[in-house]
Amino acid sequence: MTLRQMKLGAFVMLPGHHVASWRHTASGADRTFDLAYLAEIAKTAERAKFDTIFFADGFGSNLNQHSSSALKLDPVVIISALAAVTEKIGLVATLTTTYNEPFHVARKFGSINHLSNGRAAWNVVTSANDKESVLFGKEKHLEHASRYERAEEFVELVQKLWQSIEPDALVIDKENGRFLDVDKVHPVTHEGKWFKVTGTLDSPSNPHGNPVIVQAGSSEAGKELAAKTAEVIFTAWQTLEDAQAFYRDVKGRLAKYGRDKEELKIMPGVFITVAKTEEEALAKQKELNSYILPEVGLAYLSAFTNTDLSGYDVDGPLPEFGTIEDKTNPRIRYNIIREIAERENLTTIRAVYERIAGARGHREIVGTPSQIADQLEEWFLNDGADGFNIMSPYFPGGFEDIIELVVPELQRRGLFRTEYESSTLRGNLGLPVPVKGLEEAGAKV
Repeated sequence: MTLRQMKLGAFVMLPGHHVASWRHTASGADRTFDLAYLAEIAKTAERAKFDTIFFADGFGSNLNQHSSSALKLDPVVIISALAAVTEKIGLVATLTTTYNEPFHVARKFGSINHLSNGRAAWNVVTSANDKESVLFGKEKHLEHASRYERAEEFVELVQKLWQSIEPDALVIDKENGRFLDVDKVHPVTHEGKWFKVTGTLDSPSNPHGNPVIVQAGSSEAGKELAAKTAEVIFTAWQTLEDAQAFYRDVKGRLAKYGRDKEELKIMPGVFITVAKTEEEALAKQKELNSYILPEVGLAYLSAFTNTDLSGYDVDGPLPEFGTIEDKTNPRIRYNIIREIAERENLTTIRAVYERIAGARGHREIVGTPSQIADQLEEWFLNDGADGFNIMSPYFPGGFEDIIELVVPELQRRGLFRTEYESSTLRGNLGLPVPVKGLEEAGAKV
């Protein structure tokens, strides 16, 4: 009997997940836009047998002289390039359903899935930052409820397009002049509230299955969308009890969509600072926090709480958080940060922004390889997670510390693979090849 093993994703945010990572003397802040550097990180993650390398995205952040977070490359372009220099690691890129069209998204990820031989994954988001609207000529950002309603129809349509031409539709019979078996082409005819589309994608389905659907969101609408469409869910929780409640909730919704519990992998984010001794790990954490300028910390916390904290004394008390216009938005991350402040009695603004400076509401673990593995193992073995998206303080050194110290400890305990099981992302995640779209199109499966 093969023991169940956790899944690990390398969540890449350059120059690092810590808000002041770019100031670390060993960070690769000057290489953020360097393909060779991105390839090095991807190959490092692949050597460590990570399931995925994951790139987030978002627009509309304020540019300023102190922060690096607003500058980034398009993650879809990044994973396209990394497909050529990797062999087995999954390639995950974030693309919003709010400011794109289904055909564009289906075509991009379908193409990458072919070029990578079945290793592409789309992280579905709905654009939480309302400043994104002006970049696309919209007077107002869609409310949370409308964004998720649009997203559900969007994903459904993308999946139909992915299945519109069967994998073996190309016969390429040169002798008889027959290139395509048109009986295996199933044009999509879709008319819904948000989209009206007729036609097919211009490439066949991949024999390894559709790109994997990843979904990031923990609201009620997000959980329902994940239960219906997602195969991996990226979420943020602080305690095992909260993680278990979320795990039970989402897994419990799958049956009504005809899905098995193993068809959805729940992978919370975990921000890790590791060293050979606890004292050294805590010193690393303290050093990074020392690089946070007060104005950066204030702006950082303001963004998460929707409260303008500019001009406040960072060593003064935390004021009441502000309200937002969109009453349909459950403000999941805001609530997590507020709960952290209350539970840990963080009474000053500085204490709160230092606490979330790297994890942004995700779980943070600081310690030795054994201490970190203990906590990951506890969540994994007690139905809090199927694996984790690993968040590094800075790249490349902070990521290399995790690979050199934490991964071997997980492998020693039999909790993580030492070799890939497959050359495809579905194979490594233990996910089935979906046939639902083909069945609905009338294909033989």
